[in-house]
Formats: sequence, C-alpha cells, structure tokens
Amino acid sequence: MKPSSIAISAALLFGVFSMPSFAAGQVDFAGTKADAKAMEKKADADYKTAKKACAEMKGDAEKSCKKEAKAAHEKAEAHAKGIHEMAEAKTDKEKAKVTAKYEKMMADAERKAEK
Repeated sequence: MKPSSIAISAALLFGVFSMPSFAAGQVDFAGTKADAKAMEKKADADYKTAKKACAEMKGDAEKSCKKEAKAAHEKAEAHAKGIHEMAEAKTDKEKAKVTAKYEKMMADAERKAEK
C-alpha cells in the first residue's frame, strides 16, 4: 500500500471525512451534555486508532499522518465542547459567546494543522 493510500485509510478509520464542517455562523450545536461526552470519547478512540495506523508508516508520511490525526482530534474536541457549552447556554448572548469561542477553537486547530 502506498503511503498516501495508507494516510487516507487512516483518515477514514477515525472519521476525518465524517467530521462536521460548518461555514461561519452555521454551526449545529444540537445535542445534550451526554452527547458531547460521547463525542469526546469517540474522538479520543478515533485518535488512538489513527495514531496506531500512523505508526506503521515511516518518515514524512508518518509525521504528516500524525499531524492530520491530531488536527482532526482537536476539531472533534472543539465541536464536542461547543455542544456541551451550548447545552448550558440559556440566553442568546451566551449562545453567541459559545459560537464565537467555537469558531476561534476551530481556527486555532486549522492554524496548527497548517504548520
């Protein structure tokens, strides 16, 4: 298997392509605190699986795979945290703060992934 196909396989294993992708202002935070907790557990399990898949690679392919896995994990955690905080938000002002915080966390994760 080529390194690029291994990376794609690893990405599919832990759901990179099933990650929620939202345009600014169109974030879906529907869910409960329990949903958020389950998402966090899934993100951790997916990250662990992806790191194992990356360990089979060598050199730059391994480094790139681990970097992508970490970025996807951070995005999944940000989304889970957004759902948890939105479940606690009661006013529109609090909900706006959660959305802004989520967008900042996603931008930070993107920036780290590009480095």
